[in-house]
Amino acid sequence: MIIVPIDGSQHSHHALDYAVTIALSLKEELLLLNVQPKNDEQSFSESNGMDRWPEEKLTKGKQQLSEAISIIEGKIPFETIIRVGIPSIEITTLAKEQQATAIIMGSRGNGPVVSAILGSVSYGVLHLSPCPVTIVPDRKDSL
Repeated sequence: MIIVPIDGSQHSHHALDYAVTIALSLKEELLLLNVQPKNDEQSFSESNGMDRWPEEKLTKGKQQLSEAISIIEGKIPFETIIRVGIPSIEITTLAKEQQATAIIMGSRGNGPVVSAILGSVSYGVLHLSPCPVTIVPDRKDSL
């Protein structure tokens, strides 16, 4: 299983294109992962102690995955998952849980402001990952 983090950016879609090529050659399935940031003030605790997160996070995650799904549907077997948390931690935790063979991700996410505040997701994944990580540059940035 190859994990491809999808945040709706063109960078993640370029990484997805590359991941499809690699997965087809290795006969691997893809797992498209969308991570929504957790805002403590938006979540609340139910009586059973489980945190719930607002429906809009699920909706946003589905929207961000929908374009990616349209790119690969019918080309390769895939699954999707939406998680809430810190992207680098959620990506690498899922890689451990799924015993992923690789993570293929874009070099940048949805904006420099988020990266400046939270740090580089790709940097975090590179240092926490239990499996090989491929960072795909944006096509206009590549040689």
